[in-house]
Amino acid sequence: MKPAHPTAKAAIDTIEAEMRSIGFWQIEPLRAEQYDFHAAFAMDTLAYSQWLQFIFIPRVNSIIAERGEFPASSSVGTQAAREFDGVPEASRLVSLLIEFDAMFR
Repeated sequence: MKPAHPTAKAAIDTIEAEMRSIGFWQIEPLRAEQYDFHAAFAMDTLAYSQWLQFIFIPRVNSIIAERGEFPASSSVGTQAAREFDGVPEASRLVSLLIEFDAMFR
């Protein structure tokens, strides 16, 4: 199952708003070399919150704007649970990302 574009848009907007509200939104742009990643979730050049902001959210918004096809699955919530384990302020963000994953089941 893949989410409808309006459903995904509402979810991604809520994820962005939560990142902003908990201070996980970076004002400065990435350096060019940070986009040259080779690991999953860009773990070799970015913090997970940076990947969410600069890679994940723009990709989802691009798919929505182009009325494109979503991937067959999502594991952003699973990764968020690992990355933000022990970070209390990120608990709602983790839940939102897990809910995003669930839209693909």
